[in-house]
Amino acid sequence: MIRIAKETDPEKLAELKKKINDKEYLAFAIRKIAQVLTNEIVQQDEEEGGHKIG
Repeated sequence: MIRIAKETDPEKLAELKKKINDKEYLAFAIRKIAQVLTNEIVQQDEEEGGHKIG
């Protein structure tokens, strides 16, 4: 399957560049990703009959 890139919105790109250089934003984003992944792992483990972590 061939994917064609969408046009880049210059305002959105500028906003993302600003965020990637903001240490507080990055820390928040990393914590959020870690939380989501942890919740998914725990849920998957529980569905497979494993033990709850913690």
